[in-house]
Amino acid sequence: MRTYILILSLLLIACIVKGQAIIEGISYDESKVPNYVLPDVLTCNDGSKVTTVTEWEKKRRPEVLEYFYSQEYGRTPKETIAVTYEKLTENPNDMGGRATSKQVRFKFTNGKNVVEAILLVYIPNKRKGKVPVFVGYNFKGNHSTTLDTTVLYSPSFSLVKAPDHPDWQRGNQMNRWCYDKIIDRGYAVATMCYHDIFPDKLGLIKHSVSSLFPTYDPNSTALDEWKAIGVWAWGSSRIVDYLETQDWVDLEKIAIMGHSRQGKAALWAGAQDTRFKVVISNDSGCGGAALSKRVYGENIARIVKIFPHWFCPAFEQYADNEDKLPFDQHELLALIAPRHVYVASAVGDLWADPKGEFLSVYHAGPVYELYGLSGLGTNIMPDIHQPIMTDVGYHIRAGEHDVTDYDWERFMDFCDMHFKIVKRK
Repeated sequence: MRTYILILSLLLIACIVKGQAIIEGISYDESKVPNYVLPDVLTCNDGSKVTTVTEWEKKRRPEVLEYFYSQEYGRTPKETIAVTYEKLTENPNDMGGRATSKQVRFKFTNGKNVVEAILLVYIPNKRKGKVPVFVGYNFKGNHSTTLDTTVLYSPSFSLVKAPDHPDWQRGNQMNRWCYDKIIDRGYAVATMCYHDIFPDKLGLIKHSVSSLFPTYDPNSTALDEWKAIGVWAWGSSRIVDYLETQDWVDLEKIAIMGHSRQGKAALWAGAQDTRFKVVISNDSGCGGAALSKRVYGENIARIVKIFPHWFCPAFEQYADNEDKLPFDQHELLALIAPRHVYVASAVGDLWADPKGEFLSVYHAGPVYELYGLSGLGTNIMPDIHQPIMTDVGYHIRAGEHDVTDYDWERFMDFCDMHFKIVKRK
């Protein structure tokens, strides 16, 4: 613990030097965290206490879910959008014969307009029977995750890329996708560029799948209008729809992993879609795993100002007003129970509030315990590289805001545990 405190202190000094701590309204000072009271996840809106799984599932869980629909992410439409799948490529000898790769075009349509996305899939060849799968979005296009020149550019690439910027070059983000290690552990990967589902720039909503819904209104003033995070979560579930058509997929062993803004979307997808058996958030911070009421690092005022297209308009009422929140992010994690949730932080990512992420997992524990499962079992943060893995999980690692091989190795350890997978020697 002393090691953690020392490293955190040094990083705080570094942040001040870089000027991060002088951003107006942003605090990295633990002593300035306000006194706050978290909503009791097992207390219903009428004041009654939940004591059984039935009471949670029939009464309290719908109340909690409604908070997130109406006041944070927006209401997911009940209508369906037609989608077709077209296999573009298949290579049974990828990665030196260790994997089969596929590229599949998704075409979403309402009969008038079409939005396209491309799914990149890697399947381990040394598999016996059906295999577990990690679902996750990438940020810069499928081509950014590999040096393989046969991997196609995503349909949204021309809309969102910075011209000739090195961040958008092939292989630029392959450090976040250790495909070789994932394949060698016996997992498949299904990834898609998140911009294909909802381009992450203001003014591009007409190019998103949300524009295909009959309720779409670009001038809507509805407070519960779903925005980008809700649409990305919906898109993750559409990847699972496709996986359900594939005979090589173990449908009881599907995990979703999201980093940063996609960690937020992964948690929201996992809360709504029970087909995700393990839900993983990496450095998701404000509006993701971190407790909003701590007002530490990125806060609601900052995030809704910089990214007004992420959350429903109702969320703006809590900017500089977190004490009025009738819910908090620990309840989002609790919605995933009795399925498994894992949250990862980084010591150098104070912006995402690692302690707030940890406490969110801890305070989701009572719902897991209601199911006879185990929460974290402690409200004391672990040292770096000392993960806690029960029916929920948490780790904090050295480094900054990113996805590393260390993260993936722990995610696979956690999935191994709950998917009952024996590590290969």
